[in-house]
Amino acid sequence: MVEGGEYYAALPENSREPPAVIWLHGFGRSGKAMIQNRDYVEPFIRRGYAVIMPSGQPGISAGNLDWGVADGYDLARDDIAFLRAVRADAVERFGLAPSRILIAGFSRGGSMVWDVACHAPELARGFAAAAGAFWEPMTSECSAPVHLFHIHGFKDRMVPFEGRKLTWEGVEFTQGSVMKGLDVWRRANDCLGSAKNSIGDDGTMQKDWVDCAAGSIRLSVTDGGHSVPKGWRDAVLDWFEALP
Repeated sequence: MVEGGEYYAALPENSREPPAVIWLHGFGRSGKAMIQNRDYVEPFIRRGYAVIMPSGQPGISAGNLDWGVADGYDLARDDIAFLRAVRADAVERFGLAPSRILIAGFSRGGSMVWDVACHAPELARGFAAAAGAFWEPMTSECSAPVHLFHIHGFKDRMVPFEGRKLTWEGVEFTQGSVMKGLDVWRRANDCLGSAKNSIGDDGTMQKDWVDCAAGSIRLSVTDGGHSVPKGWRDAVLDWFEALP
């Protein structure tokens, strides 16, 4: 327990000052449920990473945990302050390497990753989001450059690549366009030139902006839907470990 809520942890064996992944779950899930999901945890543990799984907070939908994403509707808890407390407690309690922390997440958790990267970039060395980006009203600028890896399914209808309007529990929201959000990051990192483009063996299209004044951006677009693609966790860790 920390101020504002709870988190769960899984640690690699025989590791001193391990790197860590702080994983932000999707809508309706919890840190407790996710720490028991071997498909999420074991790929990180195998690579020697501690896994930190915080729980979201009650949202506008009864019984479902959510994150305080900047979407025009304020939840009770300041989730950036909460995640700052989680990070500080986990570093002290488990002896994590504070300079080797990755914050990652899926769906609404991925959107929270974008918000943390934008407003508290000092909390991690890198940020990785799957199927979740900025919501509207979208920020126009962020605090500092970051290293960001974003992956999105071309067929995603839950969080469409182009964004959409929706009504949830009687409240109107607008999911932001991923490309509009990436323009915010390109300005923050000062990398407005062309990206390096590639296509993987599985058909995944990838853009890498590396010629930035600081930070870097990787965008991967798969042919899938609203999911965390198979092999993504290892791909993210390969990217993270290669950061300058």
